[in-house]
Amino acid sequence: MDSGILLLIILVAYFAVLLLIGRFSRGKSDDNSNSNFFLAGKSSPWWLVAIGMVGTSISGVTFVSVPGMPLTIDMTYMQTVLGFFVGYIVIAKLLLPLYYRLNLISIYTYLGKRFGNRAYKTGAAFFIISKIIGAAARLYIVVLILQSIVLAGWNVPFWLTASTVVLLIWLYSRRSGMRTIVRTDALQTLFMVGALVLILVQVTARMHLSVSDAVDMVRQSGHDRIFIFDDWRSTQNFFKQFFSGIFITIVMSGLDQDIMQKNLSIRSLREAQKNMYIYGAAFIPVNLLFLVLGILLIVFAGQEGIAIPAKTDELLPMIATGYLGFGVLLLFSIGIVAAAFSSADSALTALTTSVCVDMLDIGRWSGKRAVQVRKGVHIAVCILFVCIMCVIEMLNDTSVIDAIYTIAGYTYGPLLGLFAYGLFMRGIPRDRYIPFVAVLSPFLCYALQSWLTAAYDYRLGYELLILNGLITFAGLMLLSVGHSRKPNIV
Repeated sequence: MDSGILLLIILVAYFAVLLLIGRFSRGKSDDNSNSNFFLAGKSSPWWLVAIGMVGTSISGVTFVSVPGMPLTIDMTYMQTVLGFFVGYIVIAKLLLPLYYRLNLISIYTYLGKRFGNRAYKTGAAFFIISKIIGAAARLYIVVLILQSIVLAGWNVPFWLTASTVVLLIWLYSRRSGMRTIVRTDALQTLFMVGALVLILVQVTARMHLSVSDAVDMVRQSGHDRIFIFDDWRSTQNFFKQFFSGIFITIVMSGLDQDIMQKNLSIRSLREAQKNMYIYGAAFIPVNLLFLVLGILLIVFAGQEGIAIPAKTDELLPMIATGYLGFGVLLLFSIGIVAAAFSSADSALTALTTSVCVDMLDIGRWSGKRAVQVRKGVHIAVCILFVCIMCVIEMLNDTSVIDAIYTIAGYTYGPLLGLFAYGLFMRGIPRDRYIPFVAVLSPFLCYALQSWLTAAYDYRLGYELLILNGLITFAGLMLLSVGHSRKPNIV
């Protein structure tokens, strides 16, 4: 049998398993209820959520990008990963108690209670814009890989591949939403981590290495450097990476409806905190394995005389699909599909929730009408995903993807400033001006970054997020001067 056909059959079987899980995870209550769709009836087992959140955070882009990092920055990414773990502790201790105390469905409801309606809508809008663009771009890269590996030879158009992938996600998540997502993401995390470990086993076997030999090879590769303390100008300086990792986690997990919605579906605060600790700790060895795999692939390429690709993201896809046999190709395909789906399905559910709760105020409807609105929003978000992916494909320019990620990164800074001010300050900014501060902050950051690069050849790294949040924070302080309205909540 042709390897492409066999691969397609296995992927179809994989999707069928997801559909079965979606069918049998609806629960005994009303399958169509918005309570089930948004928060799984507050009944998700914490350990199941913890497993699934690893896959949600490691998207298909991460699956192909992290192994290529040692080519340029060695293993210094682990400095950021260590910061991630501290960030998860901060979320568990600071943000989760607030969200549970207020019994939130959308975490941006807090901004409305603390500041007012315009701040609330602003925060939700920033999330929706950044998440829908970023998630669609991540899914696009995986769809493109599947297209090139399996479907391009059969002249299947890209738009059909993209539409089919999104349709499959919609099919298994459309009725029970978060109740289904928690279970499918746990399974997909196991597939992803399993694929990573098995690829490592295959690579070491091809190189005739034992575990101890592989460890020695990593140490002798010249790419085993993890910590940088002596170069303050480097974007890989430990303190920049570590503290940026903390703030990246707080913003892109603790202030992100996508990640927090899973936590809020857990029965109690204590179990949700336990989930956050376990999930944060698991993130460290998983990323370490990705980096070790990347170093072994670099050494393997040198031994086999394989030219290293110019783009680091192409290291794993190139070697996995062209030099390690069909078994590794299959594992690679399953791994990126599992990573992409566990990221995309929860993003679709979170976006549907945010649009319904934050923008449309779905609570004003009841019964069947509310369910119909939610279903319509879910379909609309899916269609928008496909449209964004098709636009990226039509432009056919990889720099567009880089620009999308940069824009998405800028939009999280105002969320950091809004939540930080709300939690640590008692002043009440003038609500009607908050949208202007939130929009102005990213532009000021861009101008400052351009000036620093031109004047001092200094390029901001992840610390740009912190700067963006500080500018928003300072703007809110200015808006609070002379304003004495009492807060709804502190």
